Amino acid sequence: MSWSQRLWRISGTDSDLFRKRILGTVFALLGVGIVMVYSSSFAYAQAYNGDPAFYFKRQLAFSLLGILAMLLGYKIPIDFWRRYGKWGMLVVLGLLGLVLVPGIGKQVGGARRWLSLGGINFQPSELAKLFLLMYSADLFSRKMEEKNSLLVDIREMFPVFIVFGVMAGLVLLEPDLGTTVVCAGALFCLMWTAGFRLSHLISLLLISLPVVSILVLSAGYRRKRILAFLNPWADPRDAGYQIIQSQIALGAGGLVGRGLGQGLQKLFYLPASHTDFIFAVIGEELGLLGTFLVLALFFYLFVQGFGAGLQQRDPFRKLLIVGIMSLFAIETIINLGVNLGMLPPKGLPLPFVSYGGTAQVVNLFAVGVLLRAI
Repeated sequence: MSWSQRLWRISGTDSDLFRKRILGTVFALLGVGIVMVYSSSFAYAQAYNGDPAFYFKRQLAFSLLGILAMLLGYKIPIDFWRRYGKWGMLVVLGLLGLVLVPGIGKQVGGARRWLSLGGINFQPSELAKLFLLMYSADLFSRKMEEKNSLLVDIREMFPVFIVFGVMAGLVLLEPDLGTTVVCAGALFCLMWTAGFRLSHLISLLLISLPVVSILVLSAGYRRKRILAFLNPWADPRDAGYQIIQSQIALGAGGLVGRGLGQGLQKLFYLPASHTDFIFAVIGEELGLLGTFLVLALFFYLFVQGFGAGLQQRDPFRKLLIVGIMSLFAIETIINLGVNLGMLPPKGLPLPFVSYGGTAQVVNLFAVGVLLRAI
């Protein structure tokens, strides 16, 4: 019995049962997120917005909008994405280009990543992740069907590399290295699932490492983050500040935490406490048990998702499901690694839990597509 078959046995074989399990897990994470966004942001919201529930109400609205998007994603037939995903990718590339145009793209904190639509900020790079996977899954699956076998020749995949290169170039100009790394990781998982030769995948990985190193070392703020990650106490008031405050929050929680709403680090000590570092607030207020609960929910989500994807007979559905789950898994691993001080600081939210608009809506839409593909 292969490892994918064992994984499927753990997750179950009934599609309707799987949908109920994954939906329940996603809603559980949404519930945790809404509660913790309020707990982690009320002091900041009161000080800067005059309303302690400012971020809570917006997160609730984003989640409700995301649920509508999820229903839409579930209603649309998978063949629609198989046929028109490439055109969606083309539209997203156009939006990524518009983001870089002064006067159209909105600049926040030195980064130009948003388009403003009726007072609501929209981040096209979030959609780019999903449509890159749709386009790649379509191309890979057609090649698999033509050969009636797993892929073995990487030379046939140059169209995907070209599209990814254009998308990565536009995203890096924002600049946003984190999104590029996440997309590259998900694409790597897709290629592995499609059956590329291991030697080809290792070669791609070895080629990409110096490229990433150059991108990191070429930007002063990225070098600063790496040095802070290696020794945060060398600069505890600046570059190492976030890492130190996150670790203090997690350490202060102990086994059962200070209590919901009783955390201290969110009181203007821990930056981004309701976004990138919400897991640290969970650890401080709910303790080790609370963090284990969140980790268990994500683990269950990944077992269900990857198990369902690997057992699909249709190549496009298999690759699409694995690709979406890879996005969730990579973003989760990076966010948790940053909160624990195991990875350099990077502005990636915790899926379904962190405060966010575009990310929340797009992630829930992706869940709807995933459930339809099962």
